[in-house]
Amino acid sequence: MHVLITGGSRGIGAATARLCAARGWDVSVNYVANAEAAAAVVAEVEAAGARAVALQADMGEIDAAETLFDAAEAALGPVTGFVNNAGIVAKASMLADMEPARVKRMIDVNVTGAILALRAAARRMPTDRGGPGGAIVNISSAAARLGSPATYVDYAASKGAIDTLTLGMAQELAKGGVRVNCVRPGIVETDIHLDSHGFDRAAQAGPSLPMGRAGRANEIAEAIVWLLSDAASYTSGALLDVAGAR
Repeated sequence: MHVLITGGSRGIGAATARLCAARGWDVSVNYVANAEAAAAVVAEVEAAGARAVALQADMGEIDAAETLFDAAEAALGPVTGFVNNAGIVAKASMLADMEPARVKRMIDVNVTGAILALRAAARRMPTDRGGPGGAIVNISSAAARLGSPATYVDYAASKGAIDTLTLGMAQELAKGGVRVNCVRPGIVETDIHLDSHGFDRAAQAGPSLPMGRAGRANEIAEAIVWLLSDAASYTSGALLDVAGAR
């Protein structure tokens, strides 16, 4: 299997790349700016015995998805697994206080970028378009059903779009041998919280969560890799919460 992961240089994306490598799957690691972090993930994948390549692309750019898929296929062959993971947050804020430019960038990356990435996959992966078939996992968030008031309702809304996209694309691509599912993480120990809160929200919130702790990136990766694998061969259109009962 060749798995392409957007936003694969850190957090859940990087954990997924490492777990894919443990399965013997080749991995294309997309990153937007941190080439060093992406190179480190590639080195870990290769150390596990799989092939890997780091590919720079800003998924908020209109042509990024097509360019990224072309580069991944040129490097490692047809993509048979796609993890639509790239996403951003911004500083915690009330909607009334958000700058329009912030909201636009959120939608550009988290919604438009994700849709165009799925479009690129839908043009290549289905068997009825000459592709190999395979599996797609979109990464949403528990925020899609919680709303995230006074924190980032723009982010929550963007992830709600990912849920809907999953339901529609699972049906569009079923006859082409492509399964489409969605994982919705809760609060997870990753650097993304610093982007929004400026502190380790996962550590602070952990004791108050139903399981008494935040999730770990590798726990989310386990769900993603299961959905990519043949073990989930009859699972498509699922919205899987991995949020510790939150």
